Amino acid sequence: MGDFISVSHEFSASFFMVKEGIPFVVGCLLLAAICLLLFLTFGSFVFIGGIVLFVLLAVFMAYFFRDPQRTVPNEADAVISAADGRVTRVEDRENGKFVSVFLSPLDVHINRAPISGKIVKVDYIKGKKNPATSDEASLINERNALTIEGEKMTVIVTQIAGIVARRIVCWSKLGDKLAVGDKFGLIKFSSRTDLLIPKNVEVLVKVGDRVVGGETVIARLKS
Repeated sequence: MGDFISVSHEFSASFFMVKEGIPFVVGCLLLAAICLLLFLTFGSFVFIGGIVLFVLLAVFMAYFFRDPQRTVPNEADAVISAADGRVTRVEDRENGKFVSVFLSPLDVHINRAPISGKIVKVDYIKGKKNPATSDEASLINERNALTIEGEKMTVIVTQIAGIVARRIVCWSKLGDKLAVGDKFGLIKFSSRTDLLIPKNVEVLVKVGDRVVGGETVIARLKS
């Protein structure tokens, strides 16, 4: 399965970071400790720069893998954003309405269920790592698509790796039931998350809008 990981995952509400970030933070702190040891051994101030660099990298990694609390809207007819980021595409397609969100390295990279429902299909494709904003990314990049079947609609949410993203992580599996806003995975470093939703919805966002995963209502069933 290449760089794709599908594992069970437990979160602690009191912990500010997902466990996938721990190796990155610890690794940076170990390198800082080595630089400190070299400084104490040789007395060269060159190693001070290494200490500062790796401590700053550890802080950034903790920030990148942060796991903020979200207030999920209680709306049965709503589709919630599956990711934090900027809307880069809103399109009407033959098979539904399409909304794409680009995640920069500064955005929260946890993906959340856009609706409540059961995962009825999982499609992982080990593709390329072209820029996530390109038109072809949804067709040729590494990606993982979950089809979530709810009571009122079926939504396909796709995690897409970008040029910097190194790994798609999916904590949920085929047959799992998700509540809207549940965390189901993440993409390490910059990436993209696409939603394909039914035609009978009103899309409430436009290109350029900033959205918040688990909070922003991006579409609603037409009455």
